[in-house]
Amino acid sequence: MKQLIHIVIWIATLGFCLSGIAQQYPEKPIRLISPIPPGGAPDLVARALANTLAKQLNLSVFVENKVGSNGNIAADVVSHAPADGYTLLVGMDSLFVINPYLYTKIPDANKEFKPVSTLASNQFVLAANPKVPANNLKEFVEYVKKTNPAPAYASGGNGSQHHLTMEMLKARAGIDLLHIPYKGGVEATTATMGGDSIAMFSGTSNAGLIRSGKLKAIAVSGSRRSKDLPDVPTIAETYPGFDNTIWIGLFASKETPDAIIQKLRVEVTKALKDPAMIESLNKAGGIEPFSTTPDEFTALIKKDQLKYSTIIRSLHLQLD
Repeated sequence: MKQLIHIVIWIATLGFCLSGIAQQYPEKPIRLISPIPPGGAPDLVARALANTLAKQLNLSVFVENKVGSNGNIAADVVSHAPADGYTLLVGMDSLFVINPYLYTKIPDANKEFKPVSTLASNQFVLAANPKVPANNLKEFVEYVKKTNPAPAYASGGNGSQHHLTMEMLKARAGIDLLHIPYKGGVEATTATMGGDSIAMFSGTSNAGLIRSGKLKAIAVSGSRRSKDLPDVPTIAETYPGFDNTIWIGLFASKETPDAIIQKLRVEVTKALKDPAMIESLNKAGGIEPFSTTPDEFTALIKKDQLKYSTIIRSLHLQLD
């Protein structure tokens, strides 16, 4: 009986301490870990969020890039940091809806993290080297079908969304392209501009390169046209039902107190309505703020897990 009383007292004391910590949060700098190099969509979103939260909270919020293994390295950093809300992951959806089906020897991020909030959504642009003799999707497909041997396309890495989106298009259009994986979207973009590949799926963050003529936009992957590239048709206008939109979210390690998670949600929701942050995301290439409830976020993760697991299994992809 005495032992039971001691346990109850200990639990109550622990709960009181955690409540006190949550009430004081945040009181020191916050680290946002980005899984990709500077310049890509998750990094741009992380930096826009850091600037906005710093103003709201009146403390330092900074971004660190931990690149590699489709985001697994960044996830490892956050999962092993203290679960106090001061080291957070700005994670692209692939970490949660693709990686669990690519890697069998790496912990499933869905079991290591708590979702805090969605942050932004974006879609891909089928961007070609300017010398490719195609100005729309129909012409691009015809060009690829006539080219022998199969031309190369670039991606941000094996199993990346750049890779899987092109594989979705290949299957739908009945075309063949040789996949050349790079270490990130920036490197893939450089290869496409330089002619090492004929095309790639890139984020709309490359809209500036498209406007300058260094890349040629063929189509966008979402269900509607991009606000930043309104003259570029969707793939669905040629192949009805095609839709691949990406999202970026904020995650905390699994042991983070729920009270801290809730505080973060409040601040993030406020940040996503901030005109300066909205403008910053739009200037980054038409990236749009994307706010959901916790239940909607959970449902979105499950829906995308089904979509990507299906194509990964059809390709027999495994990276470890």
